[in-house]
Amino acid sequence: MNKFDKLVMGIYEKALPKKESWSTKIDIAKQAGYDFIEISVDESDERLARLDWSNEEIKNMKNLLIDKDFRIPSMTFSGQKRFPMGSIDTATREKSMDLMKKAIEISDKLGIRIIQVTGYDVYYEERSDKTRELFIQNLKKASEWASKACITLAIENMENTFLNSVTKYMEIAKEVDSPWLKLYPDLGNLTAWTHDEVYNELEKGIKSQQIIAVHLKEAKKVTDTFGGIFRELEFGTGNVNFVKTFETLKKAEFKGPFLVEMWNESSETPLEDIKKVRDWMISRMKEGGFI
Repeated sequence: MNKFDKLVMGIYEKALPKKESWSTKIDIAKQAGYDFIEISVDESDERLARLDWSNEEIKNMKNLLIDKDFRIPSMTFSGQKRFPMGSIDTATREKSMDLMKKAIEISDKLGIRIIQVTGYDVYYEERSDKTRELFIQNLKKASEWASKACITLAIENMENTFLNSVTKYMEIAKEVDSPWLKLYPDLGNLTAWTHDEVYNELEKGIKSQQIIAVHLKEAKKVTDTFGGIFRELEFGTGNVNFVKTFETLKKAEFKGPFLVEMWNESSETPLEDIKKVRDWMISRMKEGGFI
């Protein structure tokens, strides 16, 4: 089969053992059948420091990927949760944009094509009309920077109400008005907030050519009496109807990559764990007629 005709499914870096080298992480992902790893640049100083990798470190990573015949085409840039683009504090906002610039620069050097941006104006601060305004303003600027490197910024719908649906993303995308801004929907978060509307939401995003890739994650729904569960749920134990979701994606003619999002960094059996999830997901895709 032509490699461009096959299903493409990647694995989130945090599903792999944190203590291991990149070489070992890649070996585990390949052996489990995954096509790529999505690198994490989260709030920790350790992972934010990746944005300051030297040219030698970047060269070593690129050579490793060539030697392993593997890819890191996307980055989860959740470090902006700590340094948000919509912060009222000027220093925090400037730090956020400095990190964004570095994320674009290193992505350009590494061959990363998608930077997943968190859909928060602010997280630890109080939200307001002003924080939203600042977020939009800086997202416009970041999209302009990304365009110069031919890199796409892809917003993830999150677990709070600021951006928890495709509809809300579309409102922001209209204001930013850039072809370099797209949506990277998290099926867990989307299901938790939109319930049975998740299928219409996905179809809306695909038909408007806004969805660039899809996060496969489990979650439990938000209700009037329950705040939902958004992380570290075993697949098949939450409220995401993966079979019906894949039916919807097939009907809407979604063609992009999938990313399995799970947290498994301390597992003693990472290969078995992530292979089991991939096999489970492939079965749901077959049931839904996606493949």
